[in-house]
Amino acid sequence: MTDSPNGGVSRRSFLASTGAVGALALAGCTEGPSNGGSGDGSGSSGDSGSSQLSGEINITGSSTVYPIAFAVAKKFQSAHSGVDISVSPTGSGGGFSNHFCVGNAAFNNASRPITKEEEQLCSDNGVEYHEINIATDALTVIVNSENDWVDCMTPDQLKQIWRADGASTWAEVNSDWPDEPISRFGAAETSGTFDYFNETILGEETSHTTKYEATEKDNLILQGVQKDQYGIGYFGFAYYQGNKDAVKALGIDNGDGCVKPSLETAKSGKYKPLSRSLFTYPKKSALAEEHVAEFARYYVEQSANSSLIADEIGFVPKTEEDMQAELDALNAVIDEVQ
Repeated sequence: MTDSPNGGVSRRSFLASTGAVGALALAGCTEGPSNGGSGDGSGSSGDSGSSQLSGEINITGSSTVYPIAFAVAKKFQSAHSGVDISVSPTGSGGGFSNHFCVGNAAFNNASRPITKEEEQLCSDNGVEYHEINIATDALTVIVNSENDWVDCMTPDQLKQIWRADGASTWAEVNSDWPDEPISRFGAAETSGTFDYFNETILGEETSHTTKYEATEKDNLILQGVQKDQYGIGYFGFAYYQGNKDAVKALGIDNGDGCVKPSLETAKSGKYKPLSRSLFTYPKKSALAEEHVAEFARYYVEQSANSSLIADEIGFVPKTEEDMQAELDALNAVIDEVQ
């Protein structure tokens, strides 16, 4: 993994590697604190003088949010080497169901809001949580670089490809396209990306096809599409941005012309309907511990760090105003539990 100048990791090397790992523990990180503007490590939490903080923090959840959590944890530990942080990309749903809502994680990252079923599971196990909006993503549909017949799709065309009993060849979607089988690569059912795509493109009345290569690992989606001229897949924009030379991103025509996924179109709201909010959920009881509370504050502060969130990782960061509102809400919860 290659360090970047501001203490994070280079987007290409980091995002190219993290899709393949199951978890990364950041115990004992000792590199020096980073420098920069607001929210980059010079805020109240990152260099607050709490160098004696110690303890463990277990973070599970979304593989899409994973690069943010990992980078933030790495930067936090540059000032607090006594805090051991484990970050596991279990998928949003997998994290809620198997870890967070049964009491085995301090945070769960999610690429969509917590569901009613997950809320009930947390309640059944006495787990109270606080929702934090961390960033905005542009969910990206990719095809093989040699695909010369399509640059843009409508939501309805995507629905034809990804619904159960949908199109089996490209020509069935558009008669001008090749009469060749569609090879699909996408998120597993435990993924928040799967949930968001399913809800946004397919809708409540339509099921996602099971005839595709399902995985939690973005690198496997990338590799599948990269090796198959007739492949198509989807994942978060950050992973595409780190691999632009490997595949082609499709624009989406939602009725107002073709719009390509980018930080700018996601921020402006023009990239519809595949722009989405990203979240992290700290457990309230964990926030009673000082090292967890300090990390949670730092996580929120970093959400406005453009050099990290936008330039390094590839998401739309929070504005300073929105970040402060999230921080105020978090501090109210911390005051409540401490």
